[in-house]
Amino acid sequence: MSMDARKFRILQAIIDDYILTAIPVGSRTISKKYEMGLSSATIRNEMSDLEELGYLDQPHVSAGRIPSAKAYRLYVDQLLRAGKIHTDDAASLREHFTRRTGKMEDVINRAAQVLSSLTHYTSLVMSPKGGDMTIRNLQLVPVTQNSALLVIVTDSGIVRDAVIHVDSDLDADALYAISGMLTQRLTSHTLAEAQHVIRAMTREFAEKRAMLSGISELVSEVESQQTQSKLAFGGTSNILSFPEYSDVEKARGFLSLLESKDTLLRLLEQHQNVAFTVRIGPETGVPELRDCSLVTATYTIGDHTQGTIGVIGPTRMQYGRVLGVLSAMGEQLTRLFAADKE
Repeated sequence: MSMDARKFRILQAIIDDYILTAIPVGSRTISKKYEMGLSSATIRNEMSDLEELGYLDQPHVSAGRIPSAKAYRLYVDQLLRAGKIHTDDAASLREHFTRRTGKMEDVINRAAQVLSSLTHYTSLVMSPKGGDMTIRNLQLVPVTQNSALLVIVTDSGIVRDAVIHVDSDLDADALYAISGMLTQRLTSHTLAEAQHVIRAMTREFAEKRAMLSGISELVSEVESQQTQSKLAFGGTSNILSFPEYSDVEKARGFLSLLESKDTLLRLLEQHQNVAFTVRIGPETGVPELRDCSLVTATYTIGDHTQGTIGVIGPTRMQYGRVLGVLSAMGEQLTRLFAADKE
C-alpha cells in the first residue's frame, strides 16, 4: 500500500479542514465539504489506509482523524515543490518598512511585531552576529577642549558612541579631518580587522596614541556585544489562544522556553544558508515544541551576513500563508538594509 493521488487529495482536505477547525475530521465531513465525487464509505476506507501509513491519528475511538507530523511534512514538502510561496500581505509589509529608521535593534523589534500581527502566531527575528559586520562610518565630534564624542556605525546599522580623550590642540576642523582619515582606512573592515588597522595607526601616529586607544576600546566593545545574536519576539502569548495550548503546564513550558532564549537561538542558527526551514513537532528536537512547528526564513545584510526570521505556531498552522509572509518579510528586510548602505 502506498500514497496515490486520491489518498493525497483526501489527506490534503483533512489537513485543510483541521487547520481551520482544530476538530478531528470524519469521512462525512470530507464528503460534504469537498467535492471529490467519492462516497463517505470510500473516503472512510482511504482514511483507514492513511492511518495505517502513519499520516493520520485517531485521538479517540469514536472521533475523526487528525493529521500526524508525517502528514504535515508531506503537505509542506508539496507546497515547497510546487512553489506556492506567495502572500497578499506584501503591500502591508512595505507600508511598515517604507524606509529605514533607527538602529537595527529597532528594525528587528518592529519586524517581530509586524510578523506576529500578520500571522497571529509567535514570531522571532534574530539579528546577525557581529563577527562579520563591517565599519561603515566613524565620526569624532568635539565635546570639551580635551574630549570628543566618538560615533561608530556598522553596515548593519549598529550605532555605538562613547566620549574619548583627545589632545587640546585638536579643534573641530582637525577632528573632522581625522574622522575622514579613520573612515577611509576602516570602512569595509570587520570589527576584528579594524583592531589590527588601529594598532598599525598607533605606530604610525604615536602622538595620537591616547585617542586611538579610546577608539580601539569602543571597537572592541561593539565587537564583544555583537558576538551573540539578538532575538526579538512578537506575539509571545498568541499561541495560548489555540486549543492545543489550553493545558496550563504545556503553556507554562512554552513561555519558559521563550524566556530562556538559548534553545531557540541555537535552532535559528542552524541552516542559515537555506531559504526556508520547516520543522514540524518532534523535528525541532525540543520537548516544549512537540506540538508546534517552527518555520524560518533568512534575510541578508551586505554580501554575506545573514539574520533569521521565524514563526512558531501549532502544527496545524497555515503553512502556505506563513511561508509567503516570511518570504516577503525576508525580501523587505534585505532591501531595507541594502538601501540603508547606499
